[in-house]
Amino acid sequence: MHKNRPRVLTGTHFMLGNFAAVEGALAAGCNFFAGYPITPANEVSERMAERMPEVGGVFLQGEDELCSIYALAGASLAGAKVMTATASAGFDYMAEGIEYAISDEIPMVIMDVQRTRGENFATQADVMQMRWGAAGDHELIVLAPSSVQELFDYTIRAFNLAEKYRSPVIVMSETTISLMRERLVIPPADQIEIINRKMTRSAPEDYAPFQAEIGGVPEMAPLGEGYNVLYSINPHNEHGSIKWEPEIFQRQYERITQKILKNVNDIVTTDEYLTEDADIILIAYGSEARPCKDAIDMARKRGGKAGLLKLNTVWPVPEKQILAAAKKASKILAVEMNIGKYAGEIERIAGCHAEVKRVTKNLGNIHTSGEILAAIDEVLP
Repeated sequence: MHKNRPRVLTGTHFMLGNFAAVEGALAAGCNFFAGYPITPANEVSERMAERMPEVGGVFLQGEDELCSIYALAGASLAGAKVMTATASAGFDYMAEGIEYAISDEIPMVIMDVQRTRGENFATQADVMQMRWGAAGDHELIVLAPSSVQELFDYTIRAFNLAEKYRSPVIVMSETTISLMRERLVIPPADQIEIINRKMTRSAPEDYAPFQAEIGGVPEMAPLGEGYNVLYSINPHNEHGSIKWEPEIFQRQYERITQKILKNVNDIVTTDEYLTEDADIILIAYGSEARPCKDAIDMARKRGGKAGLLKLNTVWPVPEKQILAAAKKASKILAVEMNIGKYAGEIERIAGCHAEVKRVTKNLGNIHTSGEILAAIDEVLP
């Protein structure tokens, strides 16, 4: 064990994707991790078990996924920056705890390394589960890295968004990128943006833990310093008291959803590649963006004007960017590694402006550049 390693391992590394996510979490200030073994996310827990003692943090191996997610909730309410990692089936078990975190506005980061059902092969089939798995009306923030570098960068961003909006944030990884090794550049600590939750300055008797304007985020209070707050999944008013009144319930969930929806421009990011003159624009997220770029380069060499809209945030949906792509190109290719789940969102937004073709595959590996090039050739004018 490297007992003298700092929290931020500034420098250039050749690193496993799961390890890069751990280093991103530590760079963001994570000081509590709880998880339960499951492939292909195990390397996250292994690295956390090694690194947490080095930085003065706490590692907990729960007896199951429910223990892990609720341990995160308690630690976060106590003031910690918290993270867990799981994979597909394990994410299912965490849905109840995520619902609780949404209801009581508890910051946490959850990494889901997607795998095919029962096997450790690549897929993007959890994309709807991440958005809709928790019960009740809610919005969720889900980030989709496509490389080892982005696993590091997006994990930091996930912590910042979780702290800023008092919400669970999900890092949507895949077997493909979590288990690959690539070049990773970690900047100096003072060059990494860190956002911490806003703490109240109100006296305990004046503090309302769930009080904010519609679209706003309530301030949090330190645990054990006289702020007697009930954090319950039950309908509660601004002071946390359990009370069923339809108007209070409606306002609570309106505010919880609107704090995400009213800040979409701050939360959502996308990247574009050769879209300026594109007749065909591919829309992809996660690892699927990689062969898309290669296929676009090959198509361009043959005179085909193709480009890529890469979705770094899949939830909330980047509606403005998808709509702009549809108005720019005559055809949209929705590329994803499942039976066509997110394609429905793309069709909803883009369908009135451009022809949308689904390019889907769920065979345990990403599309090859040749497969995507063939799909581009089918729709080239």
